[in-house]
Amino acid sequence: MNSSLVQSGVALAQATALLMSVAFITYVLIIVATLRRYKASPPGEPRSLGWHLFVPALNEEQVIGDTIDFLRAVFPEAHLWVIDDASDDHTAAIVGYRAQFDPMVHAVSRRFPEARVGKGAALNAAYRALNEWLPSGVDRRRTIIGVIDADGRPAPNCLSVCAGETLFGDPEVGSVQILVRMMNRNDRRPFPHRGRLVNALGQILVRMQDLEFRVPISAIQITRRLTRTVGLGGNGQFSRLSALDVVADETGAPWRGALLEDYELGLHLLMTGHRNEYTRDTYVDQEGLPDIRRLIRQRTRWGQGTMQCGTYLPRLWSSPYVSKLGALEATYYLMQPWLQIVGTIVYPIPAAVFIANYVTGPAAISGWLINGGGWMLLFFYLTAGIGPFVLWGPIYWLRCERDIGIVRAIGLGIGFSLFVLIFYVTSWRAFFRIIQHREDWFKTRRNAEFLSDTEFDGEIAPALQVMSAMIGDN
Repeated sequence: MNSSLVQSGVALAQATALLMSVAFITYVLIIVATLRRYKASPPGEPRSLGWHLFVPALNEEQVIGDTIDFLRAVFPEAHLWVIDDASDDHTAAIVGYRAQFDPMVHAVSRRFPEARVGKGAALNAAYRALNEWLPSGVDRRRTIIGVIDADGRPAPNCLSVCAGETLFGDPEVGSVQILVRMMNRNDRRPFPHRGRLVNALGQILVRMQDLEFRVPISAIQITRRLTRTVGLGGNGQFSRLSALDVVADETGAPWRGALLEDYELGLHLLMTGHRNEYTRDTYVDQEGLPDIRRLIRQRTRWGQGTMQCGTYLPRLWSSPYVSKLGALEATYYLMQPWLQIVGTIVYPIPAAVFIANYVTGPAAISGWLINGGGWMLLFFYLTAGIGPFVLWGPIYWLRCERDIGIVRAIGLGIGFSLFVLIFYVTSWRAFFRIIQHREDWFKTRRNAEFLSDTEFDGEIAPALQVMSAMIGDN
C-alpha cells in the first residue's frame, strides 16, 4: 500500500478524532452551564386536570400488582389503564382482579396477532380504549395522559408539579417529561444468591445508570428546553390528549413503529406545533439493571430506535415549527450512534500511531514528549477522552447524592467513563440489526424475574379465582 496514502488516512483519522473531541467537550460545557442555571418552578393544582395513566404490561406478574396498588394509593384522582400485551404469565389475572373491584382501574387486553409488536402499539390500544370510554364533550385539552412503566414509582408531587404554570398550566405545552431515577441505586445485594464480587459489580452498574439519568441526561433535557426539542422517555412522559389527537390525525396513531417510540412521539409533537417540556422538580423511580447482558440488550434497542428516528431529519429541518437551532440539536442527538461507530474507528488510531512510533524509536518519542511539547497533546487526548465523563461524578454528588462524598464521586465519574464504552458496542449491534432488517421488539426482563416465584402465590391465587368466575359467567 502507498505509504503517502496511509499517512493521509492516519492524518484524516487524527483530525476527525480531534474535531469530534472538541465538539463533544463544547457540548458538555454547554449542558453543564444550563444545568447550573436550572431553577424549580411552582407546582399547580392537579385537580384542575383529568389524569389517565397508561401502564404497559407484558409478563409483569412480579411487579404489576404492587404498581397498581401504589399508583391508586398515591394518585387516587388518576385513572389507570393497564395494557396486558398477551402475557403468558398471570399478569392478566392480577390486573383483572383489581379492575373487577376498582372502577378507576381499566384492563386493556391485547391478543395475537396484534399483540407483542411493540410498546407503541400497546399504548395506542389504551388510547383507543380511552377514547371509547370518555364521555362526549370532555375537554381533551385538560385531559393528561401519563405513561408509567410496570415497575414505575412516580413521586407523590408528580401530578402537582406537572400541573404547574410553566408546564401543563401553559396551554402551549403539549407534553412533559419528568426526571428518572433508579429505585435500587442503594441496593447492596442485587443478586441475593450470588457472591460479593458479583453484587458489587451489579450495584456499581445500577449506580452508573442512576448517575446517567439524573445528571447528563437531565442536563441535556434542560438544554433542550432552550432549543425547544425536549425528548420524551419511555417512563414518566405526560401528554395532553388533544396533542395526541393532532398526531393521530396526521399519522394514524400517536405512537409509531420505531423501537424508540417515546422519542419518536416527541418528534411528532414538535412537528405538529406543540412544545415539549422537562422538569427535574419531580421524578419517577424505576429499576436499574444490575447485569451487563440485559443492559446491552436494552441499549441496543434504544440505539436502533435512535437510528430509525434519523429518517425524520429532513422533516425536522423543513418544519415551520422547529427552529434551525432545534433541528441542529436533534440532528446531533440522532447522529450519536453513527458517531460512536465512527469513533470506534478513528479514536484508537492516534493511540496506535503513538505506540508504534514508541516501539520503533523510544528515544525520539521520549524526547518529543518531554522537550517537544508532546505531553500537551497527550494530556489533551486523555482529558478529552475521560474528562467530560469524570466530571459528572462530582456533579452527581453536588446535586443528587450528597452522602456519597467527593472521593466516591470522583470514583463514580471514572467508572462512568468506562460505562459509556457500552454504547460503542450497542451502536455496532444496532447497526448490524438494521442491515439485517431485524426490527423485532424485545422487552427487558425485570429484576424480580430472577427471584423465586413462590412469594407471588398469595397475590395470584385470588386473582385466578376471580378470573375463573368471570370466565364461568360468560
